[in-house]
Amino acid sequence: MIEVRGITKSFGTMRALDDVSFRLDRGEILGFLGPNGAGKSTTMKIITTFLAADSGTVTVGGIDVLEQPLAVRSRIGYLPENVPLYLDMSVHEYLTFVGRARGLAGARLDERLDWCVEACGLVTEYKKNIGELSKGYRQRTGLAQALILDPDILILDEPTSGLDPLQIMGIRELIKSLAGQKTIIFSTHILQEVSPVTDRVVIIN
Repeated sequence: MIEVRGITKSFGTMRALDDVSFRLDRGEILGFLGPNGAGKSTTMKIITTFLAADSGTVTVGGIDVLEQPLAVRSRIGYLPENVPLYLDMSVHEYLTFVGRARGLAGARLDERLDWCVEACGLVTEYKKNIGELSKGYRQRTGLAQALILDPDILILDEPTSGLDPLQIMGIRELIKSLAGQKTIIFSTHILQEVSPVTDRVVIIN
């Protein structure tokens, strides 16, 4: 489903990635583990077409991320480390905006909104402004926007960062509930975060 082959990326004189390769099969949950600064976020940005590698290739469902970036984006739900939220919107307004931006409308949009709000535990917060939400509910809102299109693939960059133990358990359960339905990469620098959730772990140093 995802194949990363020999990608290298530098920012000026700093080598962020050096010949990174791994693959991910359909329906697999992969833990992407490494210390802060190891290149996890850079790798995810290359997979999701936000950055281009200096060398190497990445394919998603057989599609090259450089040659057909829009086709790749149409299959991916992405939760970056810094969640892209508009704090002056309500949860409802924000998820509706994201859904429409990704081509949803009418009954299909309503169906996906209902599913995401229920699955991400946002029922009680749905009408609140995002700026009023706790860190945990903001993270859940970010996860809901990644799921709104019902994508084949989820790329989750540090999805439990800054959450309390109960919130972490909730995110874990949600990820586990998607097992078999979605292909998921879940990055973290904490081993205990990935071991209860993932099928396999790739370590980057």
